[in-house]
Amino acid sequence: MTSFSREDYAQNSQHSGSSNKGDELGANSEIGTKLRALYSSIQDETIPDRFLDLLEKLDQAELKSASHSRN
Repeated sequence: MTSFSREDYAQNSQHSGSSNKGDELGANSEIGTKLRALYSSIQDETIPDRFLDLLEKLDQAELKSASHSRN
């Protein structure tokens, strides 16, 4: 999976507004830019406490299950 840094998104956004004759993707290039911006904004969101609580309970259940299976 390819990961992009914020600098990559910013750089791509700056170039997306200019018309580049070599850009044969047209509308697909704009879609890609918007998807990257959306992905970037989602990365900035925090995980809700209820999800963190559920993940902690799952970890505890898995540890308990693993310790019972060893005995």
